[in-house]
Amino acid sequence: MENFIMDIRKIILAVMILTGSAASVSGQGKEELKKTYSDRYDLVVSKLGPDGVGIETILDQWAAVDSLDTKMLSARFSYYFAKSQSTSVVVKPEKKYLGADPVLSLKDSTGADVYYFQEVFYDDSLFSMSMKSIDKAIAVSPQRIDFRFSKAAALLSYEKDSPDMTLSFLLGLVEEDAGGMEWEYPGYELDDDFFKSSMQEYCYAFFKLGTPSSYEAFRTLSERMLMADPDDPQFISNLGSYCLVVSKDYGKALKYYKKALKINPQDYPTLKNCVLLARQQKNRKLEKKYLTLFKEVAPENEKLAAEARLEFLSGK
Repeated sequence: MENFIMDIRKIILAVMILTGSAASVSGQGKEELKKTYSDRYDLVVSKLGPDGVGIETILDQWAAVDSLDTKMLSARFSYYFAKSQSTSVVVKPEKKYLGADPVLSLKDSTGADVYYFQEVFYDDSLFSMSMKSIDKAIAVSPQRIDFRFSKAAALLSYEKDSPDMTLSFLLGLVEEDAGGMEWEYPGYELDDDFFKSSMQEYCYAFFKLGTPSSYEAFRTLSERMLMADPDDPQFISNLGSYCLVVSKDYGKALKYYKKALKINPQDYPTLKNCVLLARQQKNRKLEKKYLTLFKEVAPENEKLAAEARLEFLSGK
């Protein structure tokens, strides 16, 4: 009953917003109309979310004024993307699923652990409509990298364990960047490292998924970024992590890590991975070497743990 009342309130609010300013639309010029619908959209979204009641009507009216308005197209993307989603709880045998922790874990009748995860599912038709909208926005303003990121994030969420389309899209971005595209991100001043840092975030997202396909995407994107800058330590270190976690080639992993540290001796993640590698190989000498270096760049809690581990190893 409470949910029903809340739904009614949302409908009434949407109607009030839609009709309350209807009189102001009459006689306005194109730019004034666009601003009217833009402001009205912002208000409804702030109250009801990106797929709230009445938003599609606003978007249709807005599109009738200017079908190529990029804010409208981005808003339509958000609307259909949100509409396409539904969530369900799924049961999995592993402790992590697609990089996420379970929302609940219980014991079955045999005493074995059962893990429950919340998973997002998509309506293919609505998702396709969201992609068409963001693609139009990209076509109108190809330099807007925020539109590209919106599409990449949506594809990654949609594809889940097999991010083939996401990888292909990101590789296309790398080609455009290498071709001299001057990216824009409204509200931000982009520095020289912005694009590389962004691609590293996607590499991290691929790695975190922890599936065979996502690991390959992680490796492929890292290798492509190294084609543009062979001495970038973060992508060199990525290849070390691929060898460490996926191919279990510890010798090759260490070579990549050493190469990255030669360029940036204080790289925190690489030093931490070197400690992990040495520990997995049960190589105390190597672990002591990298623990000594790691504790100089680690945050306080990890520094204390590293010092305690060093003390333990020294007593052996």
